Amino acid sequence: MTNISFEKIKEKLKILADAAKYDASCSSSGSKRARDPNGMGNVDGMGICHSYAPDGRCISLLKILLTNHCVYDCKFCVNRVSSDVKRARFTPEEIVWLTLEFYRRNYIEGLFLSSGIIRSSDDTMEELIQVARDLRLRHRFNGYIHLKVVAGASQELIEKAGVWADRISANIEMPKQEDLDLLAPAKKLEDARTSMEQIANKLQEHKEEKKLKHNTTKKFAPAGQTTQMVIGATKSDDLSILNTSEALYRDFSLKRVYYSAYSPIPNAHSALPSEAPPLIRENRLYQADWLLRFYGFEASELFTGEDGNLAADMDPKTAWALNNRQFFPVDVNKAPKEMLLRIPGIGARSVQRILQTRRHRSLSLVDLKKLNMALNRAKFFIITSDYNPNLRFLDVSDLKEHLYPSQKQLSLFDDVSQSAVGEL
Repeated sequence: MTNISFEKIKEKLKILADAAKYDASCSSSGSKRARDPNGMGNVDGMGICHSYAPDGRCISLLKILLTNHCVYDCKFCVNRVSSDVKRARFTPEEIVWLTLEFYRRNYIEGLFLSSGIIRSSDDTMEELIQVARDLRLRHRFNGYIHLKVVAGASQELIEKAGVWADRISANIEMPKQEDLDLLAPAKKLEDARTSMEQIANKLQEHKEEKKLKHNTTKKFAPAGQTTQMVIGATKSDDLSILNTSEALYRDFSLKRVYYSAYSPIPNAHSALPSEAPPLIRENRLYQADWLLRFYGFEASELFTGEDGNLAADMDPKTAWALNNRQFFPVDVNKAPKEMLLRIPGIGARSVQRILQTRRHRSLSLVDLKKLNMALNRAKFFIITSDYNPNLRFLDVSDLKEHLYPSQKQLSLFDDVSQSAVGEL
């Protein structure tokens, strides 16, 4: 690194950190902090983003592209080959150096590395792997590494990536092939699914090996795999998006599907919308996604009639409850876990507390309040030992007014914070 000036690296970092912000697969956001102008490491937060561990702990990652050069011409991507954006390219050695320097200064705890495609998918994938391999072997780097699998990369290289990275991910980009045909005709949904299947098979293989050899030190992407879908760039509705996510969770045991609201780009193609979708749509998709993964819902249950989009004025769990009032109120002292999970305002952890507590005594409304759940919503859907609301005379509009009196509250589920939605 001695023959390369820091100013040149800083210029590349500015370009390639900005180019990486469109990938939501580590659920991150840019970070800036005030720095001493005469001090070390004054990079204005370029490339530093925040993500969240499963335990809710916030961690910082260096999130950059190897390069924003790309042979593909995906209309929704600012780095497409026909775009006139300023281009840059890191060498693997430069990324290794940046990661180590940021890590030593305690700016970051890991690396999220993606790339445009240069020459071929395998050529690009080999350079990404080189970064992770050098960090692990040459520099004994034990921080978190997330590598993006390049579309069309060989199975051999995908397996190598999983040896050195904590998490790997292949972006599916769109929920339907028709969407890709419109905006990225060179890409095939089946190619992304093939990569995910290869990753899933390898993860299962290592899981079985671990059972047979309890002291094995071999690992393969121990944090699993994720993917991303861009929403709002086509006319695909929320039902199509969640049906695709449901299939991906079922078929490939993904840890997360990330939903990235389309962001208008300079000199955009005429096939693209001129405005970004409302951010509440992205928020509702994340809430619905949690229902699929942790609450026992199926995608089709969250929609009524011919409307294929989630309600903007209330969370999908509450919307389902109002559309299925025949199941309520629910007696929290008798109902099975599956029904408790469907009560608005009661999250998965709260359900576990209810199940544990009611083994010893009947739960009252005060008991539920002590369990720290959202009783402002739950009280319309529950029965306790001392509380039995007679709310069947209220129609849906009346209940909505009680639940959302200002129509401005954009509630999340109890036990589900925005930080939890951004877990690693």
